Amino acid sequence: MAYDLITMGRLGVDLYPLQTGVPLPQVTTFGKFLGGSAANVAVAAARLGREVALISRTGDDPFGTYLHEALRDFGVDDRWVTPFPGLPTPVTFCEIFPPDDFPLYFYRQPKAPDLEIDAHGLDLDAIHEARIFWITGTGLSEEPSRTATLAALAHRAKSGTTVFDLDWRPMFWKDPSEARPFYEEALRHTTVAVGNLDEVEVATGVREPHAAARALLDAGVELAVVKQGPKGVLAVHRDGTTAEVPPLPVTVLNGLGAGDAFGGSLCHGLLSGWDLEKIMRHANAAGAIVASRLECSSAMPTVAEVEGAIAAGAVL
Repeated sequence: MAYDLITMGRLGVDLYPLQTGVPLPQVTTFGKFLGGSAANVAVAAARLGREVALISRTGDDPFGTYLHEALRDFGVDDRWVTPFPGLPTPVTFCEIFPPDDFPLYFYRQPKAPDLEIDAHGLDLDAIHEARIFWITGTGLSEEPSRTATLAALAHRAKSGTTVFDLDWRPMFWKDPSEARPFYEEALRHTTVAVGNLDEVEVATGVREPHAAARALLDAGVELAVVKQGPKGVLAVHRDGTTAEVPPLPVTVLNGLGAGDAFGGSLCHGLLSGWDLEKIMRHANAAGAIVASRLECSSAMPTVAEVEGAIAAGAVL
């Protein structure tokens, strides 16, 4: 069957404090959740009723087993999530200081299994047939994941919708200054680019939102989505259509999963054939809902929750 969405990339365990406003050395209780950007986007789209699969890797350990169980519970096909012996499943901690300070601590040493995705293990036919294929900047940071990501993009050849989540995490790169050529190569093969101001600057060298959107279009995509934080989101299509949507009012508890909720909703809107402004409003609302909750994956909203927030004009 052809999936609505296949995502490829980061997967791990989030261990988030159950106490807010407490520095990590003093935290005594944590919650365990499925995490990782590609996995969270997959969960977000599945929550909205889409047929979704994830391509990733875990350690051959109990945390890896937990992630398989969690993916299946969320309705995400895990057939292409495979163990990599000898590397532990990644764990991520955070600190929660609402409304806008959420330091992350990644434990991905000596190497994350999701960076061991190999081109020879890809189901290229399934990737080609998926209505949307989603890749991330982290997947370009090391081999063999880099070659696998670019091989998947080349085989897909812009069939359907191909989304590049710019996903800039400089700590994952041995030399962050080397990232741009790989970003430029990926942009040539994708139809949609999504990123915040820091991420679009890494990809294009331009930070001003409208100029950055134009630079992304010039790099080869059909739709550029630039997240502007408190100023909302800007979306510019090659056909000249533009949407600039303010954020939905929300009391933020943990902002870390909002971007992934936005991504899952973006895919849902594109698959639904909505106009650009409706897509952005729905995605903004999905992100705001998750920002009001502690966790990421299990916080992803349903269609009814998103529609309720849009109707109310705020996350209540």
